[in-house]
Amino acid sequence: WQDSADWEMWALLLVSTLPLVTPFYVPGVAPMNFHQNSPVEIKAVKLTSSRTQLPYEYYSLPFCKPDNIVYKAENLGEVLRGDRIVSTLYNVLMNLDKKCEVLCKKPDDPIKLSVDESKLLAERIQEEYYVHLIADNLPVATRLEFYPNKEEGTEEEQRKDTLKDIQFEHGYRLGFTENNKFYLHNHLSFILYYHKEKVEEDVEHNYRVVRFEVMPKSVKLEDIKADERKTCTLPETVAPVPQEIDPTKENRILFTYSVHWEESEVKWASRWDTYLTMSDVQIHWFSIVNSVVVVFFLSGILSMIIIRTLRKDIANYNREDDIVRCCILIGCLSMFHISYMM
Repeated sequence: WQDSADWEMWALLLVSTLPLVTPFYVPGVAPMNFHQNSPVEIKAVKLTSSRTQLPYEYYSLPFCKPDNIVYKAENLGEVLRGDRIVSTLYNVLMNLDKKCEVLCKKPDDPIKLSVDESKLLAERIQEEYYVHLIADNLPVATRLEFYPNKEEGTEEEQRKDTLKDIQFEHGYRLGFTENNKFYLHNHLSFILYYHKEKVEEDVEHNYRVVRFEVMPKSVKLEDIKADERKTCTLPETVAPVPQEIDPTKENRILFTYSVHWEESEVKWASRWDTYLTMSDVQIHWFSIVNSVVVVFFLSGILSMIIIRTLRKDIANYNREDDIVRCCILIGCLSMFHISYMM
């Protein structure tokens, strides 16, 4: 009876504390609500490559820098990944499209890259580095579309066909090489998806960012038309003349970007599904081979240690058995000798 009374008392105490339990969000993962024209900050994370194991800080390359560079306080996981989250000059407002805007400098005064900066930029392009950005803690992804009849018809006709496959890759390529020449992706077309939360009437809508995509493009400086308000116009051709980076001389470039918003049915709680299911096209073969070699090396050392230990133990056991046999033999001889003397 005493045990039953104690159990009932603890159960009553537990039930009485249930109304006191309240839900809470883990810091850093709570949804962020935006209103129309609210600023959505675009931050840079790092530069990575599948050909090397060295991540670099975003501003290690001559990108446009704000007057006051602000670094985000990082957690342990971000530090271990080599992230250096920092502010950028991209001016993005919620649900407000921008056709084309110059990121920094005046249109008539482009960025002048020195020979050393041009050489460094060309090296990073040759090493296939990717640029990683985030918006509302969502990483940017490049959308790759594959069509069934790519070699037949014009691009418009191809796009009318059913998509064969859609893939995403983390970040965007810094540039590309062609015929031993280096080209920089100096225009970024941001595509951001938002989910409109249901609210009461006469209440301003809440918007939540649920996807962040980018389409990088390389456009030659002379083909970018811009005015004093930093608005620009790009060539309407599908494949404009790209911006070349000559590592042997100084170069003049302009960084531009555009913003397009689209409404999505994906809710905030499911916004990571696309990123978690995407196939990462950046395979770190060096890291894989290095890991396999290390595993085999450590396994070999461990096997040698185990074998030597077992051999020593077996030798000790055999030696002890020999000693026991000798002792038994000596004891038997002694007893025989005593009995003979008697």
